[in-house]
Amino acid sequence: MKLVIATRNRKKMEEIRRILALPENDPFSLDDFPGCPEVVEDGLTFTENADKKALAVARFTNLPALADDSGLVVDGLDGAPGVFSARYAGDEASDAQNVAKLLDELAARPQAPRSARFECVLSLADPNGRTAHFTGTVEGRIADQPMGHNGFGYDPIFIPLGHDLTFALMPAADKDAMSHRGRALAALAKNIHKFFDPNNNLVP
Repeated sequence: MKLVIATRNRKKMEEIRRILALPENDPFSLDDFPGCPEVVEDGLTFTENADKKALAVARFTNLPALADDSGLVVDGLDGAPGVFSARYAGDEASDAQNVAKLLDELAARPQAPRSARFECVLSLADPNGRTAHFTGTVEGRIADQPMGHNGFGYDPIFIPLGHDLTFALMPAADKDAMSHRGRALAALAKNIHKFFDPNNNLVP
């Protein structure tokens, strides 16, 4: 089965390969298709954005594509940053800048709850426009300050429910076992071969 992961994020590729137990050069990433156009993630939901990316990449490469849209939903910020998680502090913002903005906004609301959850939607699409979805969620809370250097994104400030460490303080295997993307990928890994016919297309 040939598959393209619709991302150029090296750390995300490492995480996906690790969780799916895939070799270093399998599957393809967008780095293998430098002419593939960027997809504007202007959907209102994680599913809309994941579908847009997966379908665009599948049609460009003529191969099945897997895209995810993930984000942090903070109760005390009325659900923000949500679908804007990757660009919360601006289109070119770094992970550290996004984290700093989120902490600043929570500091301005000292009575607001710090409960939060990571959500992930994986969209598996083929060049014919068919899609399948896999989801994962992990509940937790926002730390007072960043802690740890593992992972990426908001990992340094997210403490999963029942734990005292942020994702960024955990070994990768521990994070993978409970993370939103890990849970979505586990559902995908369990069922992925059921979705393809002998021609590498999704089963209608």
